[in-house]
Amino acid sequence: MKFTKEEIHKSMLLYAVTDRMWLNEGETLISVAEEVLKNGATFLQIREKDLNEDDFEAEAEALHTLCAKYRIPFVVNDSVEIALRCNADGVHVGQSDIKGRDIRALIGPDAILGISAGTVQEAEAAEAAGADYIGVGAVFTTGTKKDARSLTMEQLRAIRNAVSIPIVAIGGINSGNIMRLAGSGVDGVAVVSAIFAAPHPGEATAGMLKLAEEMLSAKTVRGEGNE
Repeated sequence: MKFTKEEIHKSMLLYAVTDRMWLNEGETLISVAEEVLKNGATFLQIREKDLNEDDFEAEAEALHTLCAKYRIPFVVNDSVEIALRCNADGVHVGQSDIKGRDIRALIGPDAILGISAGTVQEAEAAEAAGADYIGVGAVFTTGTKKDARSLTMEQLRAIRNAVSIPIVAIGGINSGNIMRLAGSGVDGVAVVSAIFAAPHPGEATAGMLKLAEEMLSAKTVRGEGNE
């Protein structure tokens, strides 16, 4: 499925990243993901570090089919090869993946390319590599990446001012701190545990969507310090 630049921009609002470690008995990643999509997630990335390649690919194929049903962009974390084999809408990679490797050439001009960045220089490198959007973080302390340093709002705004493509904030974002990103210039938020670790992921998604909309509409930053 092809998405326009405008559609990709809008889809940054509430970007859900999967984490199967929070699944309860009787749940599957697909069943939970559908609840998340039904309740307002605007983008979905599969990131499952503990799955073997075959199982990861099978889950990616199923999630891509599900996202196509809701016309929501779906990307695969890290693996360009699996993204291509399951016909995902695109891939999300890190800085190390774009050094000496032309990811844009591999996936083609129409696929979505997301690249992580934590500095102005990395953001500029991501845009130069053909990224459609940049995942910027960690904006708050996060348990997902224990070695990630949190960015100040000044650093976040500097990244926003350095590039012209959409940026989505990631890292430790939840209902209690999302409003601190107001006025930072981000186009949306990427969340993992705030949705997938919630007792009711669908309800958590609806709540986070409302807060994300409020955050974007707010004009000033609420609280400069990070947690």
